[in-house]
Amino acid sequence: MNRYNYSTVRGKVTKMATTNVMTAENLQKLQDELKEIRTVKMKENSEKIKEARGQGDLSENAEYDAAKDEQAELAARMAEIEEIIKHAEVVNIDEIDTSSINLGSTVKVLDVEFDEEITYKLVPSIEADSEKGTISIESPLGQALMKHKTGDTVTVEAPVGEIEYKILDFTAPNLG
Repeated sequence: MNRYNYSTVRGKVTKMATTNVMTAENLQKLQDELKEIRTVKMKENSEKIKEARGQGDLSENAEYDAAKDEQAELAARMAEIEEIIKHAEVVNIDEIDTSSINLGSTVKVLDVEFDEEITYKLVPSIEADSEKGTISIESPLGQALMKHKTGDTVTVEAPVGEIEYKILDFTAPNLG
């Protein structure tokens, strides 16, 4: 996994290869998920495979095929989590610049063209979820907003052309 993440620590925006910037809370969630897969889900899956094998001919056994597919998905997720954790960089909130927009900031912007106000929270890429109003600091908008302040205007390159956003307000990072 060759990912690029941007971290702003002590006022510097740094592009880092194979680093997964995250909060301590998110690292713990990943560790908990990995433990759950290893200690619970893989054992449950092994039982499903064992039960399906007991039903006889495996060549036409849908339950066996489903259990083996699940096993592959669990193994892939374990490998993914292990890789993320291996390259984790936990962000220390005390080192984040709070005088401008940064990782963890909540930002209210105005889409100038459509006169629409939108609020986002800037988060590491693995925590981004547009349905929850969070965007990655790696996204074009996330990158454009970094280090700016209320009243600034930023321009984002998009497939439809340039999009201009005016920063209406922001709150300092709260990564807890």
